[in-house]
Amino acid sequence: MELTPTQLIIVVSILTVLILLPLAVIVLVRFFVKDDADAPDEDLASSLTEFSSVGDAWQAFVPHLLELRNRLVKALLAIGIATAIGFWIVNSPVLLGDPLPAFLVHHLAPPGTQLQGIETGEVFFAYMRMALVVGIMLAMPVVLYQIVAFFLPGLLAHEKRILFIALPFVTELFIAGVAFGWFFTVPAALGFLLGFGVDGTTIVSQPRVDSFIGTVAMLLLWNGLIFQLPAIVYLLARLGVVSAARLGATRRYAIVVITIIAAFITPTGDPYNLLLLAVPMYLLYELGILLARFVPKRPDDEEGPATAASPG
Repeated sequence: MELTPTQLIIVVSILTVLILLPLAVIVLVRFFVKDDADAPDEDLASSLTEFSSVGDAWQAFVPHLLELRNRLVKALLAIGIATAIGFWIVNSPVLLGDPLPAFLVHHLAPPGTQLQGIETGEVFFAYMRMALVVGIMLAMPVVLYQIVAFFLPGLLAHEKRILFIALPFVTELFIAGVAFGWFFTVPAALGFLLGFGVDGTTIVSQPRVDSFIGTVAMLLLWNGLIFQLPAIVYLLARLGVVSAARLGATRRYAIVVITIIAAFITPTGDPYNLLLLAVPMYLLYELGILLARFVPKRPDDEEGPATAASPG
């Protein structure tokens, strides 16, 4: 899939907006919303140790277990309904113009690539797996809502604030990673894997349906996960595990680690595909350092220098 200069500018602009929009949210929260100094409910914490027997403790946890069961049932029901919709998307040409496997081949694989099914039922089960993946993606907002709704009553105010920032942050970065993989990483990797040594006469490329779909899904998933790096760095900085200064001082080691991870993830051994993952990972690492600078200072950090400078 080759992009024209205009399409390339549009794609890069969309990716930039998806990556920088969470940064704008964090900056606004940093300057306009302050963390409160609330403490855990001591009565609630102490009540957990006042059970006279195991039966009393079990009775106290039963309502929470019932709520967890109900929310899991709702999440699984949403996945089931979304999987049925996903099966229609995978098989019908109405939405994408082609069934989803043909759509992937036409847009990601080199021209002339054909898929084949060797084992009995291979194509059917490959379609079902794709429908399940599409269903999970479609149902993810409902699943996330059920998870958040279960844990939300037990969170403090500042923890709720972090959670509400993290959800759109993580979602947008994952979408940006999948989009980057769709337009850049996956076509480059498939072009190398399916085009290497193929002359069109004696050697042709006809991968199995299951193998092709698995490779595409794996690459898109890795790209989505890699783009979570700024969110992970920001969360670690928010918890006080790392700091912007410490991350900046370890850049040389980060480059080595990023290169090793990119080499491990890349399905090919050529430097071109390795750089397609390593360079964005390093840029995302730098974005994480930038986000860490907007983490509110902890009280210990503010009192530390004064305490150290005080006599005796």
